Amino acid sequence: IGKLFVAGIIPGVLGILFYLFAVRWTVWRRPESGPAGERHGWGERLTALRSVWAVLLLFFLVIGGLYGVFDFYPLNLTFSPTEAAGMGAMGAFLIALSRGGLTLGSTFEVLKETSFTAAALFSVLIGAQIFSNFINLAGLPEALIALVTAYEVEPFVVILMILGIYIILGCVFESLSMLLLTVPIFFPLVTSLGYDPIWFGIVVVVVTEISLITPPVGLNVFILKGVVGDVSTGTIFKGVTPFWVADIFRLALIVLVPWLVLVLPEQMGAMGH
Repeated sequence: IGKLFVAGIIPGVLGILFYLFAVRWTVWRRPESGPAGERHGWGERLTALRSVWAVLLLFFLVIGGLYGVFDFYPLNLTFSPTEAAGMGAMGAFLIALSRGGLTLGSTFEVLKETSFTAAALFSVLIGAQIFSNFINLAGLPEALIALVTAYEVEPFVVILMILGIYIILGCVFESLSMLLLTVPIFFPLVTSLGYDPIWFGIVVVVVTEISLITPPVGLNVFILKGVVGDVSTGTIFKGVTPFWVADIFRLALIVLVPWLVLVLPEQMGAMGH
């Protein structure tokens, strides 16, 4: 998990750069879509940070503990991913409590919604585990490997086919369901072709990000529609088009240059040794 987090840093920075370019291109075409905002000095910016310092501290605590930043005497704090999640939840609870944002009723509502969400996620996970065991017993991954070997398909062509399948599925599937249903099938095939599993994990994450904003299902688009209300779904889809195009370019870059994904995990492993 730690290496996957580290592997996502450079693709994340690339995503920022491509998104900035998408915004610049959109505003260049239609200046009225992004009018200039009021400029603020550094003093005002630093003042604005006062309201979010606790969140920044919590982020540093969780991520720092996950990567062993506090692993020194007398702290010796290193979190597993599950422990880091627990620390984040407890820290957020304490921040809300200290700011007076929690009442008995709101705490009950939070716990109730958490229970519903956890139950829904575990239902999906249990179903995915059953499905994964079924396809393994049925021999589907081995059959795919044998098929690729028999037809002597180039590994890169196989990767392109898998990405094509993901992009098509992303138009009609929700991202979590798509991951749970497809990774058990494709993962053994990809690793058998000699590709790094960390690289494949990041590639799959980027593909599912694209699926969240591509029509006709784009889950994030419908969430945004529910928030803004007075903007049509078609308008929102048009607005996000430059961003999923930017994501396609980012996906192509990390597929063609795996080093961008693997360089930091390799450095992390070297430091561990």
